[in-house]
Amino acid sequence: MSVTPPPAADEQQVDERTTAPETGRRRKPRRRGKLFSNVALLLLCLFWLLPTFGLLISSFREEDLVKTTGWWTVFANIGDFGQWTLDNYTEVLQAGMANAFLNSIAVTVPAVVIPILAAAFAAYAFSWMRFPGRNILFIVVIGLLVVPLQVAFIPLLRFYSVLGLTGTFAAVWLAHTGFGMPLAVYLLRNYMGSLPNEIIESAQVDGASHYQIFWRLMIPLSTPVLAAFAILQFLWVWNDFLIALIFLGSTEANQVVQLTLANLVGSRGQDWHLLTAGAFITISVPLLVFFTLQRYFVRGLTAGSVKG
Repeated sequence: MSVTPPPAADEQQVDERTTAPETGRRRKPRRRGKLFSNVALLLLCLFWLLPTFGLLISSFREEDLVKTTGWWTVFANIGDFGQWTLDNYTEVLQAGMANAFLNSIAVTVPAVVIPILAAAFAAYAFSWMRFPGRNILFIVVIGLLVVPLQVAFIPLLRFYSVLGLTGTFAAVWLAHTGFGMPLAVYLLRNYMGSLPNEIIESAQVDGASHYQIFWRLMIPLSTPVLAAFAILQFLWVWNDFLIALIFLGSTEANQVVQLTLANLVGSRGQDWHLLTAGAFITISVPLLVFFTLQRYFVRGLTAGSVKG
């Protein structure tokens, strides 16, 4: 049996010299690819934020300047403070935006909390409780994701008129809860089902009931996915126009920010300078919610996709 002698020191040095340039060549394309990706993302962000930045500048300009010049002309005389004003925001708030802002909060908060609580109970039952027809019922719930909300407008309006809920906030709460539940159950069930079995088994050995396991273990452990769905549901309800228009009507007392924002444009679109100020009042709360909970957003959406 022959034994191959180890390579000499000179041969090892030659190998290192020949492989080192190859490693360097491999690293350069990776660095170039990473640099290209960063530049592309930066340009994409700039193109995305540029219209919003122009809208922000227009919201602080005089009405005549907004209608006669472009927003970029402010940089020609940026030191001229006479071109800046807060009259747009003052007029928007006096036009009913302040009341609509409070109405939107009264509509959005229950429409987010109710489906999260109901879906959390359902997700725990689908994940850790054994009962007949569990899988079939879960498939039925997930199948509701493909049902468009528009097909339920007429039945819901008839149902609400019988109950006397037409034109009330409760009608919007129930509509958003019913059509937000399938996605919430899907996300929460995937996350709760991916948690280790040992946690549940050890709690059951200690005598914990399902109610105690749900509130003391599942809810704290499910914070990322709860926050992710809360962001999605909040943005959906806050920015909704069609459901609020149909179930709340056009009465000024029940208007939300989206309905008021549509009325700010005017009958012929002549008041669009007010739309700029109203738009930034409208997006203030969604931005606050997103930046507050953004650390949970990606974790919550990807939770449960890989088990183990």
